[in-house]
Amino acid sequence: MTTTWHMLGRILLKTTILLVLINGFFLLITPDLSGLSLYNHLFPGRLRLPYGENPAQSYNLSLNNLDAMMHSHLISQPKAADEFRVVLLGDSGVWGWFLENEDTLAGQLNQMGLTTADGQRIVVYNLGYPLMSLSKDLLLLQEALPHEPDLILWLVTLQSFPWSQQLEPPLLQQNPERLIPLINQYDLALNPNDPRFVRPTPWEQSIIGQRRALADLLRLQLVGVSWAATGVDQAIPAEIPLRQSDFAADVSWLDYPEPLALDETILAWAVLQAGVTLAGDVPVVLVNEPIFVSDGENSDLRYNAWYPRWAYDDYRERLGDAAAVHNWPYLDLWDAIPPAEFTDSPVHLTATGVGLLAGIVGGERGVLTTDFTD
Repeated sequence: MTTTWHMLGRILLKTTILLVLINGFFLLITPDLSGLSLYNHLFPGRLRLPYGENPAQSYNLSLNNLDAMMHSHLISQPKAADEFRVVLLGDSGVWGWFLENEDTLAGQLNQMGLTTADGQRIVVYNLGYPLMSLSKDLLLLQEALPHEPDLILWLVTLQSFPWSQQLEPPLLQQNPERLIPLINQYDLALNPNDPRFVRPTPWEQSIIGQRRALADLLRLQLVGVSWAATGVDQAIPAEIPLRQSDFAADVSWLDYPEPLALDETILAWAVLQAGVTLAGDVPVVLVNEPIFVSDGENSDLRYNAWYPRWAYDDYRERLGDAAAVHNWPYLDLWDAIPPAEFTDSPVHLTATGVGLLAGIVGGERGVLTTDFTD
């Protein structure tokens, strides 16, 4: 019995030493496994960034590893010689909430078979991502630039502008090493020491501490099998709830109960400027995306559940003025889509509504047929 316990003790000691050595080696070399992707190799690249909480139904999941997200996306394929590459940035409306991939703005633009004046194929990539924040878009723009875009279409709306909203997306909180250099470079009014930024301890960087992140990387590869077979990456209900059309007699917006000037102390105009500057020689076209305009109760006070008229009108005027002052290419489509073509939120469109939007953006006088593509 003594021999048996002695042997078990030696085994336990050796196992413990081995685990410590493996974790120490992992910490020392900090291997980046996010680039080891089966997408664009064994599986086709995803048509939108991974996002979802029910992999069993949607063959998708949310994770915060930017490299893994980009490696899973179709944009990571080499750029073809005859390709004019367009990147879409924006919120869940651009991502395509409650829409199949082919019904998103990128999907419908690609189905139009657009070409440039010199015959290049216009290929549109969907880098929209749910949650409203210009800083989130700025971060994804930085991730897009190494993939050689020729044009950026940045769809924006008022809800993405407040400084108070900028660091809310977990994608930003989990990637301070990517965002903080942008905050410092462009002198943005955001706190690099914000407590919401996740800064892992050495233990949290070990294999044990990273087990959730490593599991997410593995899960992303595993659901690729079903994604490749079905193309399903979102569980779309049979009945989609509709946006609110009637409102209380209320003019509040976020934490502001009464009208006020939405100047640079409230809205993150500097982040917009940072994005245009970051893009460098790549043209950025700003698109004020369509919103639902209600004609229901108290619609004289509010356009929709998000926006009282005073706030949206002030924002829209300032955005137009900023575009004129800075000479930003700008398309204001705020009321371009009929109210019946909105689904559960003021910026989520039906497939028909997206088709109308695609017709404007990619039509005869749209931004994809201007001299940006010459």
